[in-house]
This record gives sequence, C-alpha cells and structure tokens, in this order.
Amino acid sequence: MDQQDWAGTVTVLWAESTGVFQARNLFPVGEITEDPAAGSAAASTGAYLRQLGLAGIDDDGGFGELLIRQGMHVGRPSRLQVSIPESGGITVTGAAVPLS
Repeated sequence: MDQQDWAGTVTVLWAESTGVFQARNLFPVGEITEDPAAGSAAASTGAYLRQLGLAGIDDDGGFGELLIRQGMHVGRPSRLQVSIPESGGITVTGAAVPLS
C-alpha cells in the first residue's frame, strides 16, 4: 500500500450465518491499524448487498437487516445493526465505548 501511495482501508467480511457477518476494517498504513466499528463500511456493505439483491428485503418492501460483528481482534468487540430499506438511505446503529 505504501508503494502505491494508497492510504485507504481494507474491509474483510465473512458470512457467519444468514444476515450475520464478521468484519475487519484494516488500516495498515495508519497509526491506528484497525477500526473496531466501521459504520461507514457497514452502510456500504448494506448498499452493496441491496444492489446485488441479497439484502433480505421481504415481499412487502420490509427492511432487510444485517448484523456486523467487528473489533474482536483488537479487544473492542462491536455489534453494528444495519437496516436496509428497499430504496433510500441505509441506517447503521450500535453502541460505542469511550476510549481513555
């Protein structure tokens, strides 16, 4: 990444079960090498799955729901709940723990 002057993150997803993913959001070129709860990546994942028709939206246009578990590898486990409407914005909710 340094050789290519790419200062981005690398998101890795694993489908634990239907609607539940484990994620890692790596930032190997930064001082903080891993994000324990990447809300923007979770929203992008929801939009991507919706675009592919894999978001679990029911026949009545109900919300698709995903749970993304992240941060276990850095001792800061998080749970990001992703709500995916048939169209429009993706909503990500969860909880945060203050860092000192």
